[in-house]
Formats: sequence, structure tokens, C-alpha cells
Amino acid sequence: AFFWSYVLFQLPGGWLVDKLGPRITFAVSSLGWGLATAACGLASSIAALVGFRFVLGAVEAPSYPASSSTVTRWFPRQERSFAAATFNNGSKIGGTLAIPIISFLIALVGWRMTFVISGVVAVVWALAWYLWYRDPRDHKTVTREEVEFIEANQDPQTGEPMTVRQLLGQRAVQAMMAGFFCINFVSYFFFTWFPTYLVETFHLSLMKFGLLGMLPGLAAIVGGWCGGLLSDSLVRRGYSLSVARKIPLVGGMLGSATIGLAAFSPTVGLALAALCFANFAATFASAALWALPSDVAPNRANVATIGGIQNMAANLAGIISPILIGVIMQYTHSFVIPLEIAGVIGVVGALIYGFWLPRVQPMGTESALALDSNVRREV
Repeated sequence: AFFWSYVLFQLPGGWLVDKLGPRITFAVSSLGWGLATAACGLASSIAALVGFRFVLGAVEAPSYPASSSTVTRWFPRQERSFAAATFNNGSKIGGTLAIPIISFLIALVGWRMTFVISGVVAVVWALAWYLWYRDPRDHKTVTREEVEFIEANQDPQTGEPMTVRQLLGQRAVQAMMAGFFCINFVSYFFFTWFPTYLVETFHLSLMKFGLLGMLPGLAAIVGGWCGGLLSDSLVRRGYSLSVARKIPLVGGMLGSATIGLAAFSPTVGLALAALCFANFAATFASAALWALPSDVAPNRANVATIGGIQNMAANLAGIISPILIGVIMQYTHSFVIPLEIAGVIGVVGALIYGFWLPRVQPMGTESALALDSNVRREV
């Protein structure tokens, strides 16, 4: 229920961010998902719980496009990948800390109050964001020199904002959608079936899972920052954006294929080692992935919309992956085939970013350069 609405509202959410800016959109979004989360604790039936989860996905949809827009406004291109990795790591840090904290809260106050407490945290954050956030030119703590440095190192605007239909027709956007789907197919195993896999395959207690289950999340956090640092370092050393983004994207996706090794691991230690490396690699790729909307947007008014488009496609994996794994599990009673499928999709993602994704530059640059060349020849 969450993923269906999350996918459906990605495009409207990204469009709203581009129209209203991240300050208002992010605050309203967080307020909404805090209230929806708290409401899950008040659900009196399965239908009510599903309904609240659907609302939660809808109001949370603008969050990642808003984050991408914020990074574009605040960071020059040579610092953008690490900044993108940092906001992307927020979900990894939250998900990792949630395993022991939520387990403890459920044992202490029950699942209903745990939902309420989680929702209150989001409401408080929404208020803090709205009061604190401003764009660089409007922020009291930012100097004129800092604003000039940020603006001098932004990507050029190569044309007027494109419509959603025009953006969907661009090869770069299509490759970003397909590649991100592959990354999320691997990543969402850790959000959905990972607890069941670890507990049922190796017969772990809830408390033992609460400790061991944090390890892939911790690996993902490190992977995100490593990918961001590498990509930004390549930009600063003079490499093109294509090289700086594709190296972590292709390398990370190939590394994520090691999730398939977990299917044949005889011990929980070896399985966790394979899963940790796969999650590290998937998030290593995500750092460059979330810098791409800023890199390829023909106009800054398209950044959040592009982020919403690729996130919409990516989160189709959140719908397909859990259902597919569940169906396979029903007939095979084993995680071998699902894990192998995830590994193959990791390789497919590497091929997409390596060969389908074109040169990383603002869309319209090539046609603008060709037009300029023709004009100069005529003169």
C-alpha cells in the first residue's frame, strides 16, 4: 500500500517541489507523513491500516525530489555527489537505528504506541525544517562569497524548462529510470524480506536479529559516503561528469550482484558478509545517482521533477520485488532463486549505466553546441 501511493505521487511531488521550493514542500510532506505514521497506531482494522499506509506513501513522495532540489541549490557540482550521498544516507541511518530501537519500543510500549512515537518525531522535524531552512541567498549565516562560489559552480541552464512528456522522451532520463529500478530491486530486499530471510534461514531470535540486522545498514551508510567522496574527487581532479558519475554507478551495481552469494552461504556470518557488501555497493552507486538530476536538468526548474521521475520508476521495485519474492517463496520455500534474481538485476543495472546512459551533461547541450557551431560557420 505504501509503495503504490509512493510511486503514484512521485511525479506530482517532484512538480510541486519545482513550483513551491523545498522549504514549504518538505515541511508539509514531513508533517503529513508524521501524522499518517501516528495514525497507523490508531488503526482498528486491516483496511484502516492499509489506508493509513497508502496516505503515508502519498505524502512522503516529495521528500527525495525535495532533497535533490536542496542539494542543487546549496552545493556546487564538485561537492554535489557527497551531499546527495549524505541525504540518501539519512534513510539508511534511520533504517539501521530503527531495527534495535523499534524492537525495544515494541517490547516496552507495544506496536501501536511505537507508531505514534515515530510519527511525533517526523512532526517535530517538519517544524524545525520550516523554521531553519532557507535558500543560500536568503540564509542569514551564508556570506556573499559563499553564495558567489555556489552560483559560479552550478551547471549551465541550456534551455527553458521541459514538460514531463519531453523529459520522459530523453534517453538520459530513461536510463536513469531503468538503472535506479535495478538499484532499488537489490536495496528493497533489505527493507522487506531481509528480516524474514535472516530469522527463518538461520533461526535467529528477535533480539539477536536486532543486533546482526544492523550490519548491512551500517555497510550501506559507509558505501554511500565512499561513493560520494569518490565521485566528487574525480570532478575536482578534472575528470568529466560522465566519468565521475559512471565509475561509482557501474562499479556499485556490479558489486551489488554479490547479494546472490548469500543464497549459498552455509553460515550466518558468510551470508551477512555477502549481504553487507551488496548493500554497501548499491548505496555506493546511489551517491552518484542522486547527483544526476542536477547534472542533466536543462533548467534548474526541472531538477525535482527529474528526481521524481527516476524515483517513481525506482520504487516500482518496491512493488514488484516483495510480491515476486513472496510468490517464489510460496512455491520453493527457499530464498535461493530470489537472491539470484537480485544478483542478475544488479549486473543489468551496471550495463544500463555503462551503455544506455549517455554523456552526463545538461540535456540540450549537444544541440545548443551544434547550433552555435553552425552560426559561427555562417558568420
